[in-house]
Amino acid sequence: MGSYAVFLRGINVGGINIKMADLREALKNCGFADAKTLLASGNVVLSSSLDAAGVKRQCEKCLRAAFGYEAWVVVLDARRVAGLVAACPYPDDDKSTHSYITLSSDTAVLDELEAAGSALESHDQHRLGPEALAWLAPVGGTLDSPFSKISAKAKFKAATTTRNLRTMIKVRDAAAGLAGGG
Repeated sequence: MGSYAVFLRGINVGGINIKMADLREALKNCGFADAKTLLASGNVVLSSSLDAAGVKRQCEKCLRAAFGYEAWVVVLDARRVAGLVAACPYPDDDKSTHSYITLSSDTAVLDELEAAGSALESHDQHRLGPEALAWLAPVGGTLDSPFSKISAKAKFKAATTTRNLRTMIKVRDAAAGLAGGG
C-alpha cells in the first residue's frame, strides 16, 4: 500500500468549483477510503495498492464521473513530494518573494516551459526533476510575473499545475502522516 499526493488542476478557479467535502466523498466512493483534502485548491493525500499511474487514471475517471469536467491530476508518491520540497532551493517564508513548484505528468511539456522561462531576461527557476520546476515570484506580483504569464498559456496550462512551497510542505506532512498511520 503506497501513500500518494494528488494535485488537481484548475479547480475552484475558472468556473469549476468543487467543495472539498464533495471531492473527498467522491474519492472515497471510488475506492480511496482514506482520501484527505488539504486547503481548497485541490490537494489530496491518500493510500492505494495501485501505482502512481493507476491512481492518476482512477482519480481522473472518478472526477469526470462525479463532477462532469475534463479532470487532470498529477500524482506523486509521498516520498517524491518530500524529495521535491527538500530539493527546492528557494525559501518557504520570505517577505519579498513567493516560492512555487510547477508539477507536470508530461516531461516534454515541462521541458518546453523550462526553456520558455529560461529565455526570460530575469528568470528565477530551478528544475527539481522530470516532473517539477521551482520558481520565484515577487510578493503581490505572482500573476504579473513573466514566468507566471508564460505558464498560464494554454499549451502549458492543460498539463501543469502549480503550488506554492508552503502548500507543498503541508502536503508532504499530511502524506507522511498518512504513511505513518497506515
